[in-house]
Amino acid sequence: MTNEKENLKTKIIEALQTVFDPEIPVSVYELGLIYDIDISNDNDVQITMTLTTPHCPEAQSIPEKIADTVLLVNGVRDVKVQITWEPPWDQDKMTEAAKLELGLI
Repeated sequence: MTNEKENLKTKIIEALQTVFDPEIPVSVYELGLIYDIDISNDNDVQITMTLTTPHCPEAQSIPEKIADTVLLVNGVRDVKVQITWEPPWDQDKMTEAAKLELGLI
């Protein structure tokens, strides 16, 4: 990945750290819900993510909020968010900071 794309990815990750699961006081990035961030040569962004459960009441709003937030990052042309259930999310995907915030360590 070029330096320009690396810098853009860093900015995208910073933006994702401002999007919180409404039921958990931790960002979607720290929760480990973001599986992949792919940036095309045209700076279109494809985010592959999951949710903590398939029955998440925020299943519509969280991906929309992610797309809206990432679209505000300078240099991003378009954003598509894809939900996947494979592999299923579990607490091992959370960062140490998220586990600490939630009292799991």
